[in-house]
Amino acid sequence: MRLLAIGDIHGCLTALEHLLDFVAPVPGDTIVSLGDYVDRGPDSKGVLDRLIELHREGILIPLRGNHELMMLGAYVGGQDDIRFWLSVGGIEAMESYQVGHDEPTFDHVPEAHWDFIKNICNDWHETEDHLFVHASLKPYVPIEEQRSEDLHWGHFTLGKHVAHISGKTVVCGHTQQNSGVPLDLGTGICIDTFAYGGGWLTCLDVISGEYWQTNELGNRRRGRR
Repeated sequence: MRLLAIGDIHGCLTALEHLLDFVAPVPGDTIVSLGDYVDRGPDSKGVLDRLIELHREGILIPLRGNHELMMLGAYVGGQDDIRFWLSVGGIEAMESYQVGHDEPTFDHVPEAHWDFIKNICNDWHETEDHLFVHASLKPYVPIEEQRSEDLHWGHFTLGKHVAHISGKTVVCGHTQQNSGVPLDLGTGICIDTFAYGGGWLTCLDVISGEYWQTNELGNRRRGRR
């Protein structure tokens, strides 16, 4: 049984499919996806379809990223919310829902996708030894009292990360590692390795420290934290 975490996917379905094939999860494994499934990459729709499938199989615990919050905010909000979301990758997300030559609208987004983002995704996940969040957290605040501002929008950086009062290792994404290598600070590790920008999509076995990476070209590599 492995406890696996997958970093920010951002519409990179090809990389995700190659990663799942590379990691080869089996019954008993648990995958925690850290959010930011949509925007910027070419196939947000396909990524959500695949994650919903994994959740239905009982293998996936999905977290909600700030890009899911922005997509949901655009759906229920006004024109300013829509313009903001489109400016940070929402255009690419909507294009993935296009059917034929019709201009894609929110009506093209399946209800199952809204339900997944709003009701199935969680803001955090906790195990005996690990805290999984999308972005970051306040070190001296219990996980259940953390603000969305920190969980979804904070940054995980060298010199600013402080061990959490729980003593648990923090596993997060959101803070883009342009090097393509996870940022390991001992008491926390960030696995957003720039999948949509020509980097890598990372899956980390949080127990063994082994990680697997793939990209949109189908390349593969592995390492250990």
